[in-house]
Amino acid sequence: MTGIIGAMSSEVEKLLEQMEEDKAEKISGITYHSGMLAGRPCVVAQCGIGKVAAAVCAQTMFLRYAPSELINVGVAGGIGSGVHIGDVVISSGLVQHDMDTTALGDKKGFISGLSLVVIPASKRLSEITVHTAEKIYGSEKVHLGIIASGDQFISDGKELGRIREDFGASACEMEGASIAQVAYMNGVPFVVIRAISDNADEKASGNFSEFCEKSAHETASLITGILPKL
Repeated sequence: MTGIIGAMSSEVEKLLEQMEEDKAEKISGITYHSGMLAGRPCVVAQCGIGKVAAAVCAQTMFLRYAPSELINVGVAGGIGSGVHIGDVVISSGLVQHDMDTTALGDKKGFISGLSLVVIPASKRLSEITVHTAEKIYGSEKVHLGIIASGDQFISDGKELGRIREDFGASACEMEGASIAQVAYMNGVPFVVIRAISDNADEKASGNFSEFCEKSAHETASLITGILPKL
């Protein structure tokens, strides 16, 4: 079984429209849909916005459904060189840009307990996703890189620059790294997919609203293209 998590309804609704034998179960306010997608058993959930909601969703999914791999799909602000609105970033790794224990002598983003700054995504899943995405978006619009997460909607150019400088990130959003941490702690391979909705600057809120619906169709096609290869 493959687990799929999105933060907003627009990020999962196109997948749920295609799900066969859909069985819904609500746990801690989150609805989990289990059934068949592209010929593969899957469980799909909308976690809600932010790191805590995402972590709760991921851990519950692992305990209740025991997926063999996890895909986190959604939108993000593009902050890497050459990353533009309409592109897609596939995770090589995830960082939490708002994790800061530097006062204790740690590196910025250091996650105590894991002893990591960058949580590595599954190389196999990332490669499958990149190859599939290139057929949908075109190779020039697909990027493999670091995705940064934090409990902030970034719409400030200075903050954008700091995250890019500190972590070499290609995109920033609000859920992926917490899902990555939970997956890593449970030993579950994962990949995070982010369609670029804005450039995380002062125009971010306007671009974000316009983009979400448009990206839903493409990301749904991407996931249904990935599933038969797992």
